[in-house]
Amino acid sequence: MSYSMSLSKNVSGQPIWYDRTLVAVVIILMATGLIMVTSSSMHYAQNIFSGHSYHFVNRHIVYLLITLSVSIFVLSQPIIKWQKYGTYLLVLGLLLLVLVLLTGRSVNGSIRVLALGPLTLQVSELIKLFVVVYIAGYLVRRTDELQTQLKGFIKPLGVLALISGLLLLEPDFGATVVVLSTSLAMLFLGGARLWQFIGLTIGVGGTLAVIAVSQPYRMQRLLTFLDPWSDPFGSGYQLTQSLIAFGRGSVFGQGLGNSLQKLSYLPEAHTDFVFAVLAEELGLIGVFIIMVLFFILFFRAMKIGRVALLQQRAYSAYLAYGIGFWLTFQALINIGVTSGALPTKGLTLPFISYGGNSLLVCGIAIAILLRVDFENKLVDRKLLSVKDSELDISGGNNG
Repeated sequence: MSYSMSLSKNVSGQPIWYDRTLVAVVIILMATGLIMVTSSSMHYAQNIFSGHSYHFVNRHIVYLLITLSVSIFVLSQPIIKWQKYGTYLLVLGLLLLVLVLLTGRSVNGSIRVLALGPLTLQVSELIKLFVVVYIAGYLVRRTDELQTQLKGFIKPLGVLALISGLLLLEPDFGATVVVLSTSLAMLFLGGARLWQFIGLTIGVGGTLAVIAVSQPYRMQRLLTFLDPWSDPFGSGYQLTQSLIAFGRGSVFGQGLGNSLQKLSYLPEAHTDFVFAVLAEELGLIGVFIIMVLFFILFFRAMKIGRVALLQQRAYSAYLAYGIGFWLTFQALINIGVTSGALPTKGLTLPFISYGGNSLLVCGIAIAILLRVDFENKLVDRKLLSVKDSELDISGGNNG
């Protein structure tokens, strides 16, 4: 069976389109991201780079072009390849996490980045994708074991514990929360028993709570989240400035380019806290539109996964579910952090925040999701059999 990225046609000559709603949502989010990175970074770049106010904008455009190019390539690859190499990608991710701890570059007190000449690689972004790819494969290989035996539920937890431990050593608490939340959601959909799921959720929640209070800086973040105004010029500075931005935005916002908080008041204005600038400039209306777009993305992912499951293409279904949960969880956490609803964590807003690694990995995830939808339609129109679209790798694989 040959696979092609181009639009296929059925016997009547009708083209098979990729999910146009999903494509439109992602394009709108990326365009919004470019606008907000431009607005939020120009003043900062002008001060840092001696008048080169478009420094971050130019880099972001390059990241967008790279993301689109890589996504087109990923879109041409059949889903069976991700299933076949999922375990190898997870091993690669673990090795890269260890390498980061040994040779990584420190950024804002955390060792999260590998320097590759003029480029940098943030492994915590890659590991989110690799975990989703691996867990989807595990659920296909070990469905019966997961649903009938406790060890089927325990096995992936060992892998998740190892990944979480390495992420916390960087430390990257935000990525740990996203990886664990996404994985638990996928295990639940894969048939984990409710009592196991509830028990694990309580256990993981308790462990994360202990970890959160075990280090002074994490405890300080928690206290700051509860009452940022108790120290508005110290530990609560970033959050209070973000809340001021939300307050100034009101319903209709101050207008594009009219944010005051981005003028050296709000740290990380073009990265982790770009949503605060968006709220200030576009107001409640802009915030509502962005949240609606992410919920549309989530529901399209769930629908794509549901169609694949009805076609008995379980791997594609779990992959779609995992990507939907991952991107939505991360977006909600970022929005919660910037609005003061959650403790401060270093997480980007998918497709909107400045950052090449995040943009590239999220773009790859969407390309995979679109490929699942494309293959759904091929199967539906009898252009691709279920046998050809899925790879049985259960025999002899203990992963």
